[in-house]
Amino acid sequence: MQTGVGSSTIVGSNDSTKLECAEANPTLPVIREMKIVSTEARVAGHYTRGGLEQTILQAMAKAGKDAARLTVEDLAPVDEFHVGGIEATKDLAAQMDLGPESCLLDVGCGIGGPARYFATEHGCKVTGIDLTEEFVLVAKSLTRRLNLDRLVEFHQASALALPFGPSTFDRAYMIHVGMNIADKATLFGQMHRVLKPGGLLAIFDIMRAARGPLRFPVPWALTEETSFVAEVSEYGDALEAAGFRVTHQRGRRAFAVEFIARNMARMAQGGPPALGIHLLVGEAAKPMLNNVLVMMEEGILDPVELCAVAV
Repeated sequence: MQTGVGSSTIVGSNDSTKLECAEANPTLPVIREMKIVSTEARVAGHYTRGGLEQTILQAMAKAGKDAARLTVEDLAPVDEFHVGGIEATKDLAAQMDLGPESCLLDVGCGIGGPARYFATEHGCKVTGIDLTEEFVLVAKSLTRRLNLDRLVEFHQASALALPFGPSTFDRAYMIHVGMNIADKATLFGQMHRVLKPGGLLAIFDIMRAARGPLRFPVPWALTEETSFVAEVSEYGDALEAAGFRVTHQRGRRAFAVEFIARNMARMAQGGPPALGIHLLVGEAAKPMLNNVLVMMEEGILDPVELCAVAV
């Protein structure tokens, strides 16, 4: 789960590590509404663990991995923080027409798993933003360990006030981010602004498929206060209003149910693996995953891929 809302951090123009495709715009407004700030603080608090990098490195050692020779695949069980893991990321990438010259924006980058995958497998330049400071710091450190910092950079920033100029990126994506953002109109408006004309936005979010109460906790929220799950039609309307044309839609419920059920069966047999999302969410991982599984089986939730072109 990546977090994408928060107070805006402007990417400094004198930052020598800044990728060429991520020019900053220091004149962009900062969102000041108290209600939004309060929600953002709760979201950031939900994802902040403290000592996360050390926890991950200790788990790597326990799993027999050499911290000096880590690969994208080594980190995938923990840094692909979404239903379907790295397989879901690969499936989304297949919809994005990527190439070595592609400049990507990762909105709600988490600790950077998908960004590092796109850089490694497709040679893309990727700029990730996230609300949670600890996620950003860990993302930077892990990326340096994989010697990918020439292609990938991360900033603490708000999805609702992206600190980049117009027409900056060729592609943008968000994976399990919209569930923490109520204002999807502003979210997609910001993404449309920073995409080049004809640029593609790819989304993989958990969406509401039917009426019914949501069970908590879930990986993205402990209570309904920071959960903003919407129907696919609401995504479509907000995308269209922002200037996008939806070109692809695919529900992934069967894939997701099988993925979660398989992982929970492994946990039941031998306890949590050395590497997994429990490193990010703690002991609540099992009830969180179980709640999501039950709601998918009940038909209330559906993980959905969406792609939309900026027109």
